[in-house]
Amino acid sequence: MSLFRIFDVAGSALGAQSLRLNTTASNMANADTVSSSIDRTYRARHPVFRATLDGYTQSDQAASGVGVLGIVESDAPLRREYAPNHPMADDQGYITLPNVNPVEEMANLIAASRSFQTNLEAINTSKQLLLRTLRMGE
Repeated sequence: MSLFRIFDVAGSALGAQSLRLNTTASNMANADTVSSSIDRTYRARHPVFRATLDGYTQSDQAASGVGVLGIVESDAPLRREYAPNHPMADDQGYITLPNVNPVEEMANLIAASRSFQTNLEAINTSKQLLLRTLRMGE
């Protein structure tokens, strides 16, 4: 793989991890939203990634980047709490809360941040290697 292809792969990974960070931040922001209806309750969202193989040939064994297939909603059960005095309580006195697990989301946030940093370091290292290669001809 040439050093120029590394920019494409790491750049697409930066975009994917940026989406992951934004999705996780959205989950964290909505972790405590209350609803009286199961249908209108926020559900945790997670991006789905895949390796892209654009321009794949027999001599080129590496993937050419990271693609985002979409964002899916979690199918974990929603939380229900008994709070009869809450203004959003239903007829039975329950409120419905999102299925966002703050501990899981923080771990996801840390992992996405580390992956973002790693890909940024790969870009910087490739840039330094290319610059040193150019200086060899001086």
